[in-house]
Amino acid sequence: MSNVPSGQNKVKTFFVCILAASFFWLMNVLNKDNYSIKLNYPLDIEYDNSAFVPMEPLPKRISVNVSGDGWTLLQKSWLNFNANPVVYKVNNPNEASFINSTTLTDQITELFPNLHVNYVIADTFELNFERKIRKIIPIRVDSAAINIRDGYVISSIINVSPSLISVDGPISLIRSYPDTIRVAVPTPKIQNNFDESLPIPLPVSPLVEVSHRDVYISFEVAQYLNVITP
Repeated sequence: MSNVPSGQNKVKTFFVCILAASFFWLMNVLNKDNYSIKLNYPLDIEYDNSAFVPMEPLPKRISVNVSGDGWTLLQKSWLNFNANPVVYKVNNPNEASFINSTTLTDQITELFPNLHVNYVIADTFELNFERKIRKIIPIRVDSAAINIRDGYVISSIINVSPSLISVDGPISLIRSYPDTIRVAVPTPKIQNNFDESLPIPLPVSPLVEVSHRDVYISFEVAQYLNVITP
């Protein structure tokens, strides 16, 4: 019986040798120092959102360039998928105009005790906050512009609900809102009782919170008769 290995066994032996060589090469590489890698981490900017509004989108992620041995870098790159956000606190948003990169780097260094943090990159380091204020605005119906069919009149009070709305947002925007909002009734030649919900004419801004976007308006309409006296 021949002891000469078959072609299939030669292929298996070849691949086993390749895998073994690759394994030992990888082990050798991972044990070396002075490798660097860029990791992406979520960033959470903490501030008093009840009193301040960011005028520009806040950065959501940061890129961290770190150096160290291959094993530690490999572990960090795996754990990075479920990483907790790096929390950066803004204590005085009214005066903060940028993220302090030194403070941020110090915080990140605590997350990588066995690595050297080379630098940190964010989408933006600029911050722009404004103080948040609230304004109460009364809602009124432009009654003089209501189009009633000839021979009919409004025979009740005009009900408006809500009669007041609140708008919350950055001071520069809220100050531009009117002191009174007048809602026009667009229906022409009204001859029946009116009962509709109408949009409140206010600009839409992602920075402004509005308590109501629609107003409910109702009133009664009656036909009047000309009384002819003999």
